[in-house]
Amino acid sequence: MNLGLKEKVIIVTGGAKGIGEGISSALALEGAYVAIVGRNEADNQKAIEKIQAAGGQAWSFVAELTQPEACAQVIEAIGTTFGRIDGLVNNAGVNDGVGLESGNYERFVQSLHSNLIHYYLMAHHALPYLKASKGSIVNIGSKTAETGQGGTSAYAAANGGRNALTREWAVELLPYGIRVNAVIVAECYTPLYDRWIKTLPNPEETLAKITEKIPFEKRMTTSEEIASMVAFLLSKKSSHTTGQLIHVDGGYVHLDRALL
Repeated sequence: MNLGLKEKVIIVTGGAKGIGEGISSALALEGAYVAIVGRNEADNQKAIEKIQAAGGQAWSFVAELTQPEACAQVIEAIGTTFGRIDGLVNNAGVNDGVGLESGNYERFVQSLHSNLIHYYLMAHHALPYLKASKGSIVNIGSKTAETGQGGTSAYAAANGGRNALTREWAVELLPYGIRVNAVIVAECYTPLYDRWIKTLPNPEETLAKITEKIPFEKRMTTSEEIASMVAFLLSKKSSHTTGQLIHVDGGYVHLDRALL
């Protein structure tokens, strides 16, 4: 695709692994200058090497986004490096299993810092740049906000917040020509997902049961499919799309799986 993203400066948080790596790679292949934000320099560099080998360009910015001051600092560093910011992909986070029965106040609040608060802070600090470029924001979300999962209250709450912020920001930023959308993920097979499934008593059987419940083609969504939608939403090809929660999930959330 030629989405008109050549030399656009786009931030991808958690852009070195899993879905984030897929997004970084897809944007770099479109000619964007990708600012990968992650807590581990080695992981960032590994992703950058893959991107460069494929002919793209990316830069590493190390930040622990659970620390509010780090969000301000990394935006300042990116702005200083490039002089502009054209897009922000809020992606970093983890399903950390902080449940209603198993959790506590400290773990719940920490999970919100890991999964929601930095979404707000990154957008807040990037806003002056996005106003100047009439850029775009894409928030990555999870089905847990709509379907529930069990045993993961904090992560579900964070994702409900991500959805709400997407709609709220789309309204607030209308006067500046900034579009805000979310891509909602259901069952996407990543290295993290693979590690989780292998912790279960019967991983292959469990994976087969999950896959069987995905309506379209009975398969997991790929990180490349998520990435393609993100790239589209960041581009002018989606110039009249804002405030949308777009499910790239093979129909998992909204199709009645009992009828399939």
